[in-house]
Amino acid sequence: PNRMQMGCSQSSSDNVRVLWFRWLLLGLTLFDGVCVRSLCVSPLQGVRIAVCSKMAEPVHDLLKRLDQSHLLEGLSKEQNDRLVAQVTELNGQIPGGLESYIKSARKLLEDSAAGVNPFAGFTPKVPAGDALQVESEAFAGMEALGAKELPYTGFVLVAGGLGERLGYNGIKVSLPLYLTEPECFLGLYIQHILAFQKEAGGRRLPLAIMTSDDTHKLTVELLEKHNNFGMDKDQITVMKQNKVPALLDIRARMAGKDGVIETKPHGHGDVHTLMHQFGLAAAWRAAGFKWVFFFQDTNGLAFRALPAVLGVSASKQFDVNSVCVPRTAKEAVGGICRLEHSDGRCYTVNVEYNQLDPLLKSTKDFPDGDVPDPKTGFSPFPGNINNLVLGLERYQQILEQTGGRVNEFVNPKYADAPGPDGVKVFKSPTRLECMMQDYPMLLPPTAKVGFTQLDRWVCFSPVKNNLADAAAKAAKSLPPECAGTAERDALAVNNRFLKLAGADGGVAEGLAADGTFAGVPLKLPPLVTLMPSFASTLSETKARIKPDSKVSVTARSALTLQGDVFIDGTLELDGALVVRAGRGSRVVVKKLKVVNAGWVVTATEGDSDMTRMRGYAIDRKETREIVFGDEGAAGDKVTEHVIDEC
Repeated sequence: PNRMQMGCSQSSSDNVRVLWFRWLLLGLTLFDGVCVRSLCVSPLQGVRIAVCSKMAEPVHDLLKRLDQSHLLEGLSKEQNDRLVAQVTELNGQIPGGLESYIKSARKLLEDSAAGVNPFAGFTPKVPAGDALQVESEAFAGMEALGAKELPYTGFVLVAGGLGERLGYNGIKVSLPLYLTEPECFLGLYIQHILAFQKEAGGRRLPLAIMTSDDTHKLTVELLEKHNNFGMDKDQITVMKQNKVPALLDIRARMAGKDGVIETKPHGHGDVHTLMHQFGLAAAWRAAGFKWVFFFQDTNGLAFRALPAVLGVSASKQFDVNSVCVPRTAKEAVGGICRLEHSDGRCYTVNVEYNQLDPLLKSTKDFPDGDVPDPKTGFSPFPGNINNLVLGLERYQQILEQTGGRVNEFVNPKYADAPGPDGVKVFKSPTRLECMMQDYPMLLPPTAKVGFTQLDRWVCFSPVKNNLADAAAKAAKSLPPECAGTAERDALAVNNRFLKLAGADGGVAEGLAADGTFAGVPLKLPPLVTLMPSFASTLSETKARIKPDSKVSVTARSALTLQGDVFIDGTLELDGALVVRAGRGSRVVVKKLKVVNAGWVVTATEGDSDMTRMRGYAIDRKETREIVFGDEGAAGDKVTEHVIDEC
């Protein structure tokens, strides 16, 4: 696939005019009290304003000029009207319009048919970046520095996927990370942001969510059902990604029938176009924000080390900071690579795993391809997990210049025989695609691009596979990346954070369960669940455990902590304990010993999607619950509850 072709851009003046037009129509809230309002349109509706309010030329003339006359043949008046409306809409949605899309498609398809190497002239080099170990002084320093940047950070969730492939009937962000505490991914993400917001002194932090045709309505309904999980409605903007025309052949003729052009998803690179078309990058920057954090839909660990990553971005003044993990050679994860061109161009960018090995083998420096570094045992090219921190000032400038259109690629499947006119055709219509992580290729040479490599255990454990596929991967010693492993890894982070918090005693080294569940081997640690309102990060966990406190949790135990809960004394647990402090409440554990039958992990085929996806369930035999509900509105006096059971 050719991903080196640059997209077309719009004029800066056009962008400014459109930007102000959008602000007036959408009533976009600028945070910290600055607000422009005209029509009352909810940000949750995902209304999208077209870049152009009308066509510069008649639709029929445009289609004929672009060699798309076949779309006009044999149409009734109703079909013709439908086609004109769709072409007008597509022309407005695509940066540069349909003409730009078709022009790029023809160039990319010609290169594909000719076998042009998209990396011709580029030499791969090992990139420069920062590697942080969670228990190091460097990590603590970056985490402290990054905590000061949280009040200036906006958040973007790329959430366009359904859960069908995972064995789940719903959108992926409605999946729960834990069986121990069945809050969905979207709810947990918002709770992390609200926890950061609280630490930031209450400054509201904006969230944008990119959806698709498949997920938009369900995402809006999920937010409305749960009252936005506690976030103010005007903090959230849901941006529906539109589709692009499907293409029949290398002449980039659009597929269509009866006045309807076939469309297909364009890829998650559209998030940048949407950030521009909704005016969010400009609005956030005008409100004083400095950073944008992009994250994926089912990685429950995305926020656990974010302050440290922000600290690196701030200390290095990075325009792009990719969160990376150590990568096994030839692992099916893209690698961050520095590409140096003979004409002087340089990019630090993700290279897909299926391209990286042949690219390396074509060079003198890496004749064996993607092989382990003898010093580390890992590939020298760190693994990209599609968590990005972008400097907002540069980001907004680039969006103004490009309309947010990142480089596209095409991956057609050619039919065995050409079409009637001798032109190469495809087995099924193809389309141009784009990826979010290719944004660095739009940057000028002066831009600062780097990465922060973290241990995988603290930042990356996605839900990608159903149980059958996960079991097959496990049999090949590959990461299963399913619901069970995501929960296991989140529990492991919670256990480790408690230990690193310095509590004397700590969590036992044993396992709550050790077995094979529906073909996936799992070693589940003690069922320790730290909700974001208790602690998202290591430093926050340390703040909850007072010096000289003693926390003892046996291997068979289950512990859930939520809200303003502090341990300032002794907590001994051999069983199941849930402690919740609602808004207006503060719980201080001075002395508490709990022994009961607890919770037991049992193998099961499951009677719900939640258990079927894991192959196990949790039997809650006996639980001690200490719960204090919401006792006052924000800003009211906090009621402290001391637990001191001698």
